Amino acid sequence: MDDDYLSVINTDAELESPLDRLEESEPPQPDPEEMLPLLESPEAQQRMIAARAFCELQDDRAIPHLIRLLRDGCPLVRVSAAYALGRNPSRDAVEPLIDQLNRDWNGYVRKGVVWALGNCRDRRSLAPLIDTLRTDISAVRLWAASSLGQMATVGYDVVIGAVPPLIEALRRDSVAAVRSNCAWAIGQLCRELPNNVVYAGAIDGLIEALEEDKDLSVREDAKSSLLRVGDPRGLQIIEDLEMDGLL
Repeated sequence: MDDDYLSVINTDAELESPLDRLEESEPPQPDPEEMLPLLESPEAQQRMIAARAFCELQDDRAIPHLIRLLRDGCPLVRVSAAYALGRNPSRDAVEPLIDQLNRDWNGYVRKGVVWALGNCRDRRSLAPLIDTLRTDISAVRLWAASSLGQMATVGYDVVIGAVPPLIEALRRDSVAAVRSNCAWAIGQLCRELPNNVVYAGAIDGLIEALEEDKDLSVREDAKSSLLRVGDPRGLQIIEDLEMDGLL
């Protein structure tokens, strides 16, 4: 207690970043051999602790248990299982995750499920993620946009399917953070596209956001995506806006 009090008036401690002590303060990783049996515990608290452990650990043996926990009666267990499956992505988990996304009343759980689906990078996730981007609450829509951006390497047809709804949300979503994530996701997907109609529409959408969105963070994310893609038209627009003092 005395040491804590003294640290308040210690100038060096005030200037020190918490990150400087990150390695010192990091607790040891959980033991998977201890956590695996707890996934089947009759106590919800134990199941939640075990599921959270597999948000840090990667162990294929946990996947069947985590899939079952998606249907747990306790929402804290379900959300922990969803994030753990995102850390331990599996093709076997995709359909159960989609099923839970469609049925779960808890927004925190749906948010975790959407994040996990993005990490699974499976074409079966495309339609549910698009539907979520269009219809769910803002916190879940935000992660649906990011998860669609993670589908870039799944296949050309998936990229072609994901870009138009992201452009639509970039233009129309009422929440700036969702629009920002759409701009990021479009940039990720555009790098996998040839110079075709869908690509041109994506660049148009990013340029429109850069020039017209009222939110600075959205404009910054649109600019970053255009720079990342390296499209000559987008780069010229950025240069013109900077010369005019508008960026």
